[in-house]
Amino acid sequence: MPRLPRLVLVGQPHHVIIRGNNREPIFIADEDYQFYLEKLRLACVKHQCDLHAYVLMTNHVHLLITPHKEEGIAKMMQMVGRYYVQYFNHCYHRTGTLWEGRYKSTLIDSDAYALICYRYIELNPVRAGMVDEPAQYPWSSYRANALGECNDMLIAHELYVGLAQTSEHRLVQYRALFENYISLTQIENIRDATNKSWVLGNDHFRHKIEQQLERRLSPAAKGGDRKSVRYREQSKINRV
Repeated sequence: MPRLPRLVLVGQPHHVIIRGNNREPIFIADEDYQFYLEKLRLACVKHQCDLHAYVLMTNHVHLLITPHKEEGIAKMMQMVGRYYVQYFNHCYHRTGTLWEGRYKSTLIDSDAYALICYRYIELNPVRAGMVDEPAQYPWSSYRANALGECNDMLIAHELYVGLAQTSEHRLVQYRALFENYISLTQIENIRDATNKSWVLGNDHFRHKIEQQLERRLSPAAKGGDRKSVRYREQSKINRV
C-alpha cells in the first residue's frame, strides 16, 4: 500500500521529529551537535523554512518549522540528513543507516498549539530527567527564546512576537509560559498527531484543512456500539 504524502501547508507551522535507528545515539560529542545545527541553519535558509524552536536529544531531534515552499521541509531534512550521516559515519568509523526511517511531522493549528509546541520541544530534556531547568540544556532553542541569547538560526513565530511589544518584555512573558505545566492530554495529542501524521488542532481547524487538502486528517471512527440495536441491524445487512 503506497504511503500517503506528508501533510504540508505553506505558511503553517509543523512539528517535526526524527529518531536514531533502534533509538541509538545520534549525538555523542559536543562537535556532533554543533555540526548538525550548522547544517540545519544552512538547510533552512536554502529551502526557505523558518525555524522557531528545536531540541537535539541524544537519540532524536524535535523541530518547530514553518515552510515557505511545499517541498521545503522534505528537502531541508534530506539535506541535513545526508550531510550528518556522512559526518557521523566518518567520525565514528561506521557504515549504514543512522535514522529510524523517515522523519515524522504534524501540521499545527497555530492559535491553539504553536506556543504549546515551543514549550513541549524545549522541555524535552526536563521530561527526560537530563536537567532540572530547560536553560541548563545547551542544545535547544530555550536560551534564545527565553533568555535572549543570540541565535541566528531562529525566526520567531508571529504568536511569539505577539507576546509583548518589546523584546525584553517578550522574554519575560515567554518564561512565564513555563511556569504552567503542559497537560498530559496536550502531550499525548502532540505525540499522537506527530507519530500518525494527523493535524494537531481542534475539530474546526481539522475540517478546514481537510477541505483545503482534500484528504482525511484524523482517525476514522472505529466500529460502533456492538450492543446497540442499530449496530446489530446494520451487521445483519452487511452479512447478506
